[in-house]
Amino acid sequence: MGGKSAMCDFMVIASGRSARQVSAIAEHLIEMLKPLLPATPPAEGLTQGDWVLVDGGDVVIHVFRPEVRAFYRLERMWGMDTPDLLAMEMAPEMPPVAQYDAAEDE
Repeated sequence: MGGKSAMCDFMVIASGRSARQVSAIAEHLIEMLKPLLPATPPAEGLTQGDWVLVDGGDVVIHVFRPEVRAFYRLERMWGMDTPDLLAMEMAPEMPPVAQYDAAEDE
């Protein structure tokens, strides 16, 4: 976000498949950020679960349901490449991505 906004240095945009999953992702992020910040990070939209914004200070995290993300298209508003979200929703299930373990590189 450098040069585009003074409100944060980084913006993370993610999607969950349902309102419950969006809220769960955001709640997990809040728990993970608590030890790193002086106070519990504020969040908006947790009860609805359509679009949750978590304010992590220098990092702002948006978690959307796919339809809401496709409607608002924040990536486009900020001049970033926008994935074809509707095509992603209709695509067959992708296999899980392997976790990267830095210890394996040693």
